[in-house]
Amino acid sequence: MGVAKDCLKIVVTSAVALTAGLICESVGVPAPYLMGSLFGVWVVGGSLPAVQPYLGIARWFHVPVVMGLSVLIGTSFNPELIAHINGWAATLGVMLVTTAIATIVGMFWLVRIRHYPITEAFLSSVPGGQAEILMIAREHTEKDYVVALFHLVRVVLVFCSTPLLLAVTQGHLAVAQSNFVLHQMPTFLSLPLWVLSMFLMTALAGYLIARLLHMPMPHLLGPLCLSIVLHVTGALDIPRISEFVILAQVAIGGAIGARLAQVQFRELYSYIADAVVSAVIMLVVYAISALFLNALFDLDLLKLWLAFVPGGLYEVTLLALLFGFDVAFVAVHHTIRIMFIILSLPVLIPTLKRLIRPNG
Repeated sequence: MGVAKDCLKIVVTSAVALTAGLICESVGVPAPYLMGSLFGVWVVGGSLPAVQPYLGIARWFHVPVVMGLSVLIGTSFNPELIAHINGWAATLGVMLVTTAIATIVGMFWLVRIRHYPITEAFLSSVPGGQAEILMIAREHTEKDYVVALFHLVRVVLVFCSTPLLLAVTQGHLAVAQSNFVLHQMPTFLSLPLWVLSMFLMTALAGYLIARLLHMPMPHLLGPLCLSIVLHVTGALDIPRISEFVILAQVAIGGAIGARLAQVQFRELYSYIADAVVSAVIMLVVYAISALFLNALFDLDLLKLWLAFVPGGLYEVTLLALLFGFDVAFVAVHHTIRIMFIILSLPVLIPTLKRLIRPNG
């Protein structure tokens, strides 16, 4: 019965998301299936309470989509890339320092100005590792839903503002590029069976290896790391698949839209302003770092923004893919940021509890 209900939700959500995506594409919205899925599902669920229970993307469906997308992100890595990674040391270092500064500034505002408990403020201010942070929040805070709201607002702001920023700065060319890149990808039917088999096997093997190694986010990092290794060594060459990229946009956008539609505004409105301000503080700190590197090294500002902006790894990397930016550069920076955060959390939370009293 549970699986049948999940399937119904997936069908309804996908239908709404695809319809909204097609409408957005027809009127020239950037990243139309990504933006359309989020706003379409959100608007329908929020305005039609009877439909809301039938919206959502089950984890058993979402996880394989992320696994497949991770494999496709790994296709951006190739043997020539190794020579470039050494040149990214400066931007990676600045990004890690910026992550620490953004967390400290956001936490200071929530604790000293808004009087949040220290652990809740810290978990709400960390720019990434959302799934792991929410699991930790359930153990260390009484209001894990507040932490979830802060991260949801951050991801939505990044998710919505970045395509619009690209469209505003690059004009119609950005929109045309995103649609052109998508439609130039090969389709499932045009690929040999062995290529599709390798795609599926890489996703599954990467996930299983990550589980055996107890890696965080095994459905994301396992297939991504295995795909990177296979493509960098030249052992594998899988193209990006048009239908799967659309499916990933629908699943990711639809899932976020469904969560937004379920937020009870009357219960959470007192936290929304704080969540928005917190997200803006975070974005401003990262924007200053991107501008600094742009001025110092004359690097492309939009590429730096996509690499630094604290959204989800696969959401932002998907945007880089759609808009024709250096996907490997973006993916490496987000992967390092997330690993840095996840590895730091088990040490930082007990330390903060010892050093700083709540509402201190």
